[in-house]
Amino acid sequence: MGALREPNINTVSAHEAFMGKSVISNSGGALDNRRSRGRGATLNPAGRYESQSRHVFDDGWQTLDELPPFKTEVQAETAKQIITRNDSPDIGFDRSINPYRGCEHGCIYCFARPTHAYMGLSAGVDFESSLFTKPNAAALLRQELSRKNYKPRTIAIGTNTDPYQPIEKQWRITREILEVLEEANHPVAIVTKSSLVTRDIDILGRMAAKGLAKVAISVTSLDRKLSRAMEPRAATPGLRLKTIRDLDKAGIPASVMVAPVIPALNDHEVERILDSAHAAGAREAGFILLRLPREVSPLFRDWLLNHYPDRYRHVMNLLRAMRGGKDYDAEYGKRMRGEGPYAWQIGRRFELACKKFGLNETRKRLSNNLFVRPQCETENQLSLF
Repeated sequence: MGALREPNINTVSAHEAFMGKSVISNSGGALDNRRSRGRGATLNPAGRYESQSRHVFDDGWQTLDELPPFKTEVQAETAKQIITRNDSPDIGFDRSINPYRGCEHGCIYCFARPTHAYMGLSAGVDFESSLFTKPNAAALLRQELSRKNYKPRTIAIGTNTDPYQPIEKQWRITREILEVLEEANHPVAIVTKSSLVTRDIDILGRMAAKGLAKVAISVTSLDRKLSRAMEPRAATPGLRLKTIRDLDKAGIPASVMVAPVIPALNDHEVERILDSAHAAGAREAGFILLRLPREVSPLFRDWLLNHYPDRYRHVMNLLRAMRGGKDYDAEYGKRMRGEGPYAWQIGRRFELACKKFGLNETRKRLSNNLFVRPQCETENQLSLF
């Protein structure tokens, strides 16, 4: 498979590359915009573990017109375990649950996109349209929590893909997981950019009353046009602020995540987002600098070239200045915040804005002391003898 090269904005216009009027896309997976309409990615390159890749181009026979738009396909996956553990020193949790693989929200910047390569699929449009669910998640969680050596600590949900993406309306896997956690009095912290989380206010409200639940809402931009381009199937900025307000009214601790912060694209909105979120009821806040691991880099660069070609060089130059001259630096301690004067400026602005608006004055710590070990069906059966 050939290397993915940066688009040359001097010779290939965004419109020409998108409509197939150039010879062959540098990325190896350019799509006609009629097929990718409503999706975040403009590319669908082969997964990095695949032995072959396809280069789509217009050969003059109008074959692209015969291809249908990408539709969301969902496949059930039989998971073997549901709690994922990590020992990363710059992450505030050591265990998490992800009910789904892939995410229909289609956020172009999503750092989870490369994980689709493990399924033999692309990090591009495949990540948004070929989804996997874990219908046995709640049963697995019950089994894992019932183990005698299990020690409760806050489980994070939504750290990889959104637990409240559109397919949750039908599958309800996240709700089933919350039902098990409520039964066990187990602490949970949720991150989402979907208003669907308010559907579960009944469960989260009861858990929050015991100090067992809190929710962070991701707000990337208050600009509807920018938000729609970056996150085509996620909730609008106004609806996310309303979600914070609804959670706060229900007594559920709500926080705001300004993530990702993208230089020269949305970094000027940091203070405005924090102000609006605080007015809606958020009392904690965090931010993460744009991360471009593996396939995310060419996907984001192609998106940027298509949507904001006039800012392409400025955005990438600033980002590389914060990443040691590279698109991304995965070193612990730097991957979330970056380094250098511009990264320091963003961090300092964030700190001053939080102080001004009264955010992060206290941090909500969830309780681990109420945990009640659930019983599995097999254990219940054996207890009869």
